[in-house]
Amino acid sequence: MSEIETRADEMREQVIAFHKEHPDVWELFVQFTMEKIEQGYNNYSVNAIFERIRWEKDAGGDGVTTFKLNNNYRAFYSRRFMRMYTDHSGFFRTRQQVSEDQSATYLSEITPGQQATGEWLTDYRGNQ
Repeated sequence: MSEIETRADEMREQVIAFHKEHPDVWELFVQFTMEKIEQGYNNYSVNAIFERIRWEKDAGGDGVTTFKLNNNYRAFYSRRFMRMYTDHSGFFRTRQQVSEDQSATYLSEITPGQQATGEWLTDYRGNQ
């Protein structure tokens, strides 16, 4: 594990751990992205690819204690795809990751139960 200084570092570590546990998500990401490229798209939405994975497959976490496919991972998956498939660099439009300029929170990932109850806000805001 590398040194974590920024929020982006935290999220990167989380997505790496997720990827190791759920390599099927990456395979689906590549498959569905390549389908769009073969259909003639020059650009496409990483959001749409993630939603298709959710719609068609039961991939990722259990949906109770962890999200099946955390939205925070979108930026990392799209950038990884374009690094690995350089012929398709720019296929996903990206922006600067503002998390690169934010301090690490040192909090665990939010679970579906915490999101539903708002429990995570207490931890995130410093027990307010």
